Amino acid sequence: MKFGHRVSIGVILLACFCAPAPGQSQDEDASNSRPAESSPAASADEIIAMLRQDPGLLQQVKTSVIQDAQEQGRPVDSADLTDNVLFQMIRDDRNIRLLVSHEIDKQAGAGPEDQDAAAPGERQPENRKNRDSVERNSDTPDSENPEDQNGYVPTKDQAGRSENREAGDKQNRAGTANRPGTENGDTEKPKVQKNYSLQPPVKRPPVVDPNQPATKGMRNPYPGLPSAADLYRQFPSQQAKLERFGARLFLNGNGHTDLLPMDLPAGPDYVLGPGDGLFINLWGSVSQRMNVTVDRGGQVALPEAGGVMVAGQTLASAQQMIQRVLSAQFKNARIDVSLTRLRTVRVYVVGDVAQPGAYDISSLSTPLNALLAAGGPTPQGSLRTVRHYRGSELVREVDLYDLIVNGVRSDVERMQPGDSILVPPVGAQVTVAGMVKRPAIYELRNERELSEVLELAGGVLVSAALRQIKVERIEAHQKRITLSVDLPDSADGDKESLRQALGTFRVQDGDRVTISPILPYSDTTVYLQGHVFRPGKYSYHAKMEIAEVLRSYQDLLPEPAEHAEIIRLTPPDFRPKMIEFKLSDVLGGEDPIELEPFDTIRIFGRYEIDAPKVVIFGEVLRPGDYPLSEGMKASDLVRMAGGFKRSAVTHNADITSYVVENGEQVQTRHTTIEISKALAGDGLADLALKPNDTLTIHQLAGWKDVGASLAIKGEVMYPGTYGIDEGEKLSTLLKRAGGYRTTAYPEGAVLERVQVREIAEKSKQQLIQQVETSGKNVRLPASASAQEQAALLTTINQQQESVVSALRKQPANGRLVINISGDIEKWRNTSNDIELRANDVLTIPKLPHFVLVTGQVYNAAALTYIPGASARAYLRQAGGPTDMANKKDIYIIRANGSVVGHGGRSSLWSGNTLSVALRRGDTIVVPQKIIGGTHAWKDVLDSVQLVSSLAIAARVATTF
Repeated sequence: MKFGHRVSIGVILLACFCAPAPGQSQDEDASNSRPAESSPAASADEIIAMLRQDPGLLQQVKTSVIQDAQEQGRPVDSADLTDNVLFQMIRDDRNIRLLVSHEIDKQAGAGPEDQDAAAPGERQPENRKNRDSVERNSDTPDSENPEDQNGYVPTKDQAGRSENREAGDKQNRAGTANRPGTENGDTEKPKVQKNYSLQPPVKRPPVVDPNQPATKGMRNPYPGLPSAADLYRQFPSQQAKLERFGARLFLNGNGHTDLLPMDLPAGPDYVLGPGDGLFINLWGSVSQRMNVTVDRGGQVALPEAGGVMVAGQTLASAQQMIQRVLSAQFKNARIDVSLTRLRTVRVYVVGDVAQPGAYDISSLSTPLNALLAAGGPTPQGSLRTVRHYRGSELVREVDLYDLIVNGVRSDVERMQPGDSILVPPVGAQVTVAGMVKRPAIYELRNERELSEVLELAGGVLVSAALRQIKVERIEAHQKRITLSVDLPDSADGDKESLRQALGTFRVQDGDRVTISPILPYSDTTVYLQGHVFRPGKYSYHAKMEIAEVLRSYQDLLPEPAEHAEIIRLTPPDFRPKMIEFKLSDVLGGEDPIELEPFDTIRIFGRYEIDAPKVVIFGEVLRPGDYPLSEGMKASDLVRMAGGFKRSAVTHNADITSYVVENGEQVQTRHTTIEISKALAGDGLADLALKPNDTLTIHQLAGWKDVGASLAIKGEVMYPGTYGIDEGEKLSTLLKRAGGYRTTAYPEGAVLERVQVREIAEKSKQQLIQQVETSGKNVRLPASASAQEQAALLTTINQQQESVVSALRKQPANGRLVINISGDIEKWRNTSNDIELRANDVLTIPKLPHFVLVTGQVYNAAALTYIPGASARAYLRQAGGPTDMANKKDIYIIRANGSVVGHGGRSSLWSGNTLSVALRRGDTIVVPQKIIGGTHAWKDVLDSVQLVSSLAIAARVATTF
């Protein structure tokens, strides 16, 4: 099987358990005991570990998951649910973990430790409680090791309760003597069995209306039509799995008799027996209190009076006997006798019960208490006939339905030592499903008629279709047949007529009675949707008109559209058709329209369908699209947009209109209007807007330069930030700043501009990308050996990483090269007197006394400036080029940012670089020799080195 198919199976199963199944109400979900609101106490890994250790339990869990999916109408092949798919679902989905935890609890019975006691499918050979009593008498108490063999650790509350009960048991054992049933004459109180559960208490689901059965939506070709949504509903063909009625009575019965209440009132008619504890209180001439216990002989020992036989006597009779005996010893003494401790009686619960065996229970217990202690009947055990034997004598047959259905307990006889409870196999059963108050599987006793069975199920619901009663029957040992219950017309009357009609149908063992629901929709309904205050369903009657649903504009939301429509489902196949109408005609009474069942009235808003709109751009507070209301003019649009900004041209505006000519093409027209007059109320100047008109409010000329400023730093008289005028030039700014200081070096001035920096940053990123791309295409010499090619390739890669790393570290240079001098008048109003822009930064450096030599030289440094000295002289002072230097491409960066090179390989430069006389602040750059590669590769790396050097030179100029 392909993995993708298995994943799809997991997705289907996740969908089953993440949402209620079609046709399954929340009450039915609760009846399956799925704790949708709680969390499992064990983690996913712990659950998976348990399933790996117990293959039988794993198979049972798989069966349960598949059954749940099938009950929800999503059949799953068992071959698709592999171990890995199930384990992945347990890890991924909380609902799956809850379902699996519940199944583990159900299979474990009283607790996880029961799985160790017996293999899956085997019945325990002895009473679990008696075995626990023996285990508790071992040398190592359970309280010292709260973790059981399966690795489960009790919660804090469970551990506390266990410790308290064990402490009480020790005290009771120490305070009782001469009781029958033990070596010391004591009847030992049964011990408490630990019960650790994977699953916390189940939270109750929210209450739902049983008269609204769940349906599943079929494929609806008209998803926006509410009438079609009601009609495209289907009741599920597969009903939810039903429980056996009454089985939940024993779900909380854990089989621990010591957890049953022991403080039940014992009246004066209580019959005493060996093991009962009595408290005798004497007052009057003597005051004394004593605790005595009825011994095996049935006597109690009294002071100075000896033994008194009280076994078989009622509590009232025993008090009279003790009064007579002690009155002879103590004159004028009054006596009161009360019961302090109940004896336990050993009874036997056999037959089809969860845990058959011998049980020590309270002497006040009834057959129901004994049955609870044994975990209740199995699915094969009867709930209608529970026999109570005393020896060979049948004391009573108990019908548990008396308690479950009517709340009446018929097991009034108390258990005596040696009594036995027999649960015979289940009798005839009938399944009642569908629209009844308690759908379940019912066991029959004296019920023979369908009406009696439905009474057990609580009766039929008002939403039941009594003409749709189906009975699936098994003809014994032959075949299955399906019957329909035909009711006469008279059965549609009162309940008594219906009961008599149903009484004529006889039920049999194995019948499944299904009562279908009535149709899920109403055929006397019309629907209102859209642009209204109260959408939804409305009652329909014959000759009904639309004005009865829409009486006035007050029923509509603001600005409804004139166009409205009715979607009518035409019988007999309910094919939809649309009827258009004008809303104003209907509300004005000019166009009465008669409605039919299932009609859907749709009202639209003015701006819902092909909404007319206009657009405003430019100098307003809120430019954008606006709905075009009736009669809107240009002035209205300006006001809706918040009015003019301070930067707006307020006397005129531009309108662009789109006109459809002859229904074939769109023509564009531009119109200039006097918007100031329109806003002043001049109707002739105010133009009425049409759909899709565009209104543009112009900006004042030069507004972007208002508030523009730049910074001037360095060696000027008044450095700082200055506002600038449009078109203001560099010479004007320097004069406003007071001119140069005596230490200024104008030839090295640095002008940085934001726009240049942005372009440089973009070029830098492109250059880095080009380097990384070109490096992959480097061609190696074919004559070189493989070892030489590998070494050369390593060197090329290292050089590439070094160059790119240096380029990344250098910030983008926004320097704009300018040529100015100390005499401002000399270059004022020339091409060197450039216009300034907002946010420019001008730096006038100090007069430098050095020349910088950088790159591949032995001593890169700033050397003292020597007037008239050539580049060769400075290069000689720096130790000359290294072996890695590219001597042919040495270039000079002037202090003003211009570059001087020589006519080398790339023909970028002209002149003899080394013979050039340097000026103050110039930089000699000796580039690195490019190893290997094509001419294009070398040109790219040359460009990278140049960009890095220019950034260094600019930083030096503005720093030193």
